Amino acid sequence: MTAPDRTAPDTTPDLTVDGTGLLCVQLLLRLRARIAHLPAGAVVHIHTTDPAAPLDLPAWCHLTGHAYLGPVPYPADDREVYALRLTSSPVPTRPDRPWHPTTD
Repeated sequence: MTAPDRTAPDTTPDLTVDGTGLLCVQLLLRLRARIAHLPAGAVVHIHTTDPAAPLDLPAWCHLTGHAYLGPVPYPADDREVYALRLTSSPVPTRPDRPWHPTTD
């Protein structure tokens, strides 16, 4: 059995998020804001220079329920591109109420 082809046509992006120059938290905040209006099944490509992205993006997808599709070939050497597919019922990463140290 062969590994799935991650460059298959079904990974054509519905949205591209430019996260170049951003580190993990900033990248994920931008990603969360940009995908908020997209429907389930949408494919998102994330351009990033963050060396932790290959660890952070799959972990964030696992946390939220989105499908991490992996790296996408990109002709430039100054960034990496990763793909994910949005789920129909993501787990929110924003708390319902602000955290307070005396109550939590």
